[in-house]
Amino acid sequence: MSIETRVIMDETAIRRALTRIAHEILERNKGIEGCVLAGIKTRGVFLAKRLAERLEEIEGASIPWGELDVTFYRDDRNASAEGTNEQSFQLPVHGKKVILFDDVLYTGRTIRAAMDAIMDCGRPESIQLAVLADRGHRELPIRPDYIGKNVPTSKSEEIEVLLQEIDGSDMVRIMHQREEN
Repeated sequence: MSIETRVIMDETAIRRALTRIAHEILERNKGIEGCVLAGIKTRGVFLAKRLAERLEEIEGASIPWGELDVTFYRDDRNASAEGTNEQSFQLPVHGKKVILFDDVLYTGRTIRAAMDAIMDCGRPESIQLAVLADRGHRELPIRPDYIGKNVPTSKSEEIEVLLQEIDGSDMVRIMHQREEN
């Protein structure tokens, strides 16, 4: 078997998508007042940081942002795993518009876990969702508010997001396993 890869977003496309998402957030929320960004661990954190920087460049004001760890809220985690969910998010969310950011939206299960984590931190005014890539195949009724790129995929394909901060380069690629004859 071989893995066939195809780049669907390069560094420039990712930058443009984040800039567009920033403008859409500003338009929908009439600015950033009362908004909080929550980057879902791991790659969503770096994307949220970049988005916060874009919003500050555009608005001239900073938006609070932080890292959201959904590990202990996932429905597929081992129940006997040690740890606590007390430190899932460090910023106040009560009465705020929380904008979740994740790299890829697939089944919706990570986002469900993220919403549970946020609700345990307080009662937000609203929760919005931004994703860099939406590949479809939802198992839960979850839809993003802001999308970098829609990427229709088959279930045999995977989307891989590479970011400079972790991987040394920025790109989104689609990977497909091929049977060799």
